[in-house]
Amino acid sequence: MQVIESKNSGPVFNGTNLRLARSCHNYTLNDVAEAVGKSRQFIHRLEAGRDVPTQELSENLANFLEVYPEFFFQSAGIMVVEDAYHFRKKATTKVASKQSALAKGELFRRYVAYIDSKLRLPDCSFPSFEATTPADIERAAEKCRTEWGLGFGPIDNMVRVAEHAGAVVTSFHDVSHEVDALSFSSARPVIVTNNAKGSACRVRFDLAHEVGHFILHEGKTTGDRLTESEANRFAGAFLLPRSSFVKEFPAMRGSRLNWPGIAQMKLRWKVSKAAILYRARQLDLITESQYKSGIIFGLRRNGEATTEEYDDVIAYEEPELIRNSLEVMSNAFGMTHEDVARQLHMKMGIAKHFLPKSISPELPEPDEKASEVFDLAHYRNRRSLGI
Repeated sequence: MQVIESKNSGPVFNGTNLRLARSCHNYTLNDVAEAVGKSRQFIHRLEAGRDVPTQELSENLANFLEVYPEFFFQSAGIMVVEDAYHFRKKATTKVASKQSALAKGELFRRYVAYIDSKLRLPDCSFPSFEATTPADIERAAEKCRTEWGLGFGPIDNMVRVAEHAGAVVTSFHDVSHEVDALSFSSARPVIVTNNAKGSACRVRFDLAHEVGHFILHEGKTTGDRLTESEANRFAGAFLLPRSSFVKEFPAMRGSRLNWPGIAQMKLRWKVSKAAILYRARQLDLITESQYKSGIIFGLRRNGEATTEEYDDVIAYEEPELIRNSLEVMSNAFGMTHEDVARQLHMKMGIAKHFLPKSISPELPEPDEKASEVFDLAHYRNRRSLGI
């Protein structure tokens, strides 16, 4: 039990919110206890709902965690359960790193839900497919491209594809390198990437991977080897459709891979050389031996295991939906991003952990206020934010 009434029958203290704020900052129980002059055990009791803070302690906790005291006395509502997250992490990921990422995800969900209550964001258009074989997944990827009007050439901006389909994309600040990416389906699907990878190509693949979860694994628990493999297959098929890939994959030079041709393909399709090799192996354009040789001798021994040649000339794609939504909030309602955070009893000190870095500290001055819901689709059309 994590929600109990205060002893004076006033507002209800919610220990879950205390834990979320602490985890968002990646603080330990000891960090918080030391900051407010209490014991670790007492902070744990607060989070577990077995004790309540005084008004003074609530204010001290709020100051340290960069929220307003009211944050601890609001209902957590219906939170996204952990099993509903599609969570890409390494086997060695620390529990604290995972909990921090999940806390950021929950607070970002609340932030997006508030904006979604004021604006008409793009309708969700992620189709659902039952795909049990590689051929099924290939067809699912091709149907998505067709339904979304993408054709079968290179995708210029993967973030826009996901956002036009109704997801909201962000990149958490200071997210652990142990976490590749995560996503979850709620009223508004959310995708979180890790831009600390040093490769925009790998981030694009992560985005396609998370889109694959939405399409292939709705209502399913993911994170096991099978579902991750299926999402990877979808990402490869979506970014590098087989009909185009077979035509463009550079012919072998005898028994050797055509590295200049692969590099040109990377630049054109904005995918890593490693992904190109993996896709070529999937489609039997190279043998298993040629694939392993390419990874070991062509990439790893050449210092391209994680960061590859030409990664520096392929730009990261910034989330646009939240940034543009906040600009509309400013124009339509006179609200800045700080005002939105305040509505949720959060300060920007904590909100910065889950908002995209591309959001400017200062948004345009509002034109005039409006009381009704604003349709973001009109704004998007006016600004020609097409794919």
